[in-house]
Amino acid sequence: MISLDIATLRVAYESGALRPADVVREVHERIRARGDDKVWISRVPLRTLLERAAAVEAQRRAGAHLPLYGIPFAVKDNIDVAGVPTTAACPRFAYTPGRSATVVERLLQAGAIYVGKTNLDQFATGLVGTRSPYGACPNAFNPAYISGGSSSGSAVAVAAGLVSFALGTDTAGSGRVPAAFNNIVGFKPTRGLLSTAGVVPACRSLDCVSIFALTSDDAQAVLDVAAGFDPRDPYSRPPGCTDIRLDGDSFRFGVPAPDALAFFGDETSRLLYESALRRLEALGGSAVEIDFSPFREAAALLYEGPYVAERLASLADFVRTHPDAVHPVVREIVSKGAAYSAVDAFRAQQRLQELKALTDREWRNIDVLALPTAPTIYTIEQVLAEPITLNSTVGYYTNFVNLLDLSAIALPADMRPDGLPFGVTLIAPAFHEPALGALGARYQRATDLPLGATPHRLPQAAVARAARPETTVRLAVVGAHLSGQPLNYQLAERDARLVRTCRTSRHYRLYALPGVTPARPGLLLQENAPGPGIEVEVWEMPLRHFGSFVAAVPAPLVIGTITLEDGERVKGFLCESHATAQALDITEYGGWRNYLRSLSAA
Repeated sequence: MISLDIATLRVAYESGALRPADVVREVHERIRARGDDKVWISRVPLRTLLERAAAVEAQRRAGAHLPLYGIPFAVKDNIDVAGVPTTAACPRFAYTPGRSATVVERLLQAGAIYVGKTNLDQFATGLVGTRSPYGACPNAFNPAYISGGSSSGSAVAVAAGLVSFALGTDTAGSGRVPAAFNNIVGFKPTRGLLSTAGVVPACRSLDCVSIFALTSDDAQAVLDVAAGFDPRDPYSRPPGCTDIRLDGDSFRFGVPAPDALAFFGDETSRLLYESALRRLEALGGSAVEIDFSPFREAAALLYEGPYVAERLASLADFVRTHPDAVHPVVREIVSKGAAYSAVDAFRAQQRLQELKALTDREWRNIDVLALPTAPTIYTIEQVLAEPITLNSTVGYYTNFVNLLDLSAIALPADMRPDGLPFGVTLIAPAFHEPALGALGARYQRATDLPLGATPHRLPQAAVARAARPETTVRLAVVGAHLSGQPLNYQLAERDARLVRTCRTSRHYRLYALPGVTPARPGLLLQENAPGPGIEVEVWEMPLRHFGSFVAAVPAPLVIGTITLEDGERVKGFLCESHATAQALDITEYGGWRNYLRSLSAA
């Protein structure tokens, strides 16, 4: 039984030990052997899987760059896949889209193989995995216990070794709680970093597409492919500026004061959380006590305040015309939105802004916040008896994250004496995914836990990287190598990782170079003509790959040294001055992406 983690599959494909067709046959057989496990709402037939495997093999032979070549994945059934009904776990609501969600399109373009749609708490309303007419999706370790929700099927599909990764969504913790309960990684990116075009909205302004994977490295690899600005999504955002690193010798992690912690009588969870904090200290972290009260007050706004009205805004017509088609608990929660007025909504927005200011003070003293992903876990029977109260308990440490515009990664931390997993979540400000992914990978290596509910552990390549860290070089990219641009794959195939998005100092100008394919800009140092600073992405590349990268840079571009807005000097793309003589000066756009958007809007 081969592990489906991405690193292992890549090695097997490169060596010729496996082909994508072998993997999809194995995946299909594993799913068949589990029977009706309440994970799936719809699945791709084996014949179609084999056709897709043959297609990606042909693409690769033709020279296509496919960073997720032959990697099987699942999709939560509130995310569109062209030609497949989207139900949001409500059969009467179902529709068949003609186009896939943007995030699915990007994964397919990268060579991934779509396996099927997964079960969820109806309309992504819940953290428990029991609110579906397709059945309560049980925990991967003990079927008497909840799997977590709302992305229940996606998490169990990964934990059970049925797919390499799965897409979920996260509004209140739906991309994190199921990860904790099933011993896998749940990456909840910054709002807007992954497009929500083609996603059934829950709370439209707060929704995120999330990633479930067996390892932190795998989740980061999927994020690198899926992220990018999308004009189809009005909430989409390009990566913002980041300023912390969590892969060095020291970092500061925030913990609530003891009287702010709640485990609802679960002493085991409290002890395992304390153990998880000691592991962070062993990795070089220093604990800093924070005021957790503004985070908790923000969390209460989601279900105990007018933000629940945004859920009703998305579903009001359907709930009114098909009330019996909506799960009773979901209908009760969503209908509460009608009790709030516009005045209530504006008051909540204003209070949230005040709470953001209070939490910003805490971020000045810490690099990352370390919390239990969930304070405890319940049986399915317990949740069915108290569906709203216990659901609220499960979300104690998750509900505030999207409201406060934060990024988060849920990590396996330990196993309880009863055989169920326990997880922690690392939380950082917006756009700190690379830093969280790096620390998450280090943390996961230190735990040495199995991958999900499978017998496999981290691939040896990941362990070796931890034991023998290699020298890297930082490289600023400004045009066609940016995330989502046509040459970004040249960074991915050299194991580069995105460190931060920022600007150059004011002494650079940007030009649109004529007659260049693919289209790209030229950055030129001009100290006598200051501008706004140019947006760049700073990537970190293993030194062993840097030479081949530089050798592939075509004239008139060169790799030189660039000064960033904070004074840091890194390697980066510059342009020979003669090439800008006939080029259009686009400095005032502030970056290549803004310039491209101006062309599409013209």
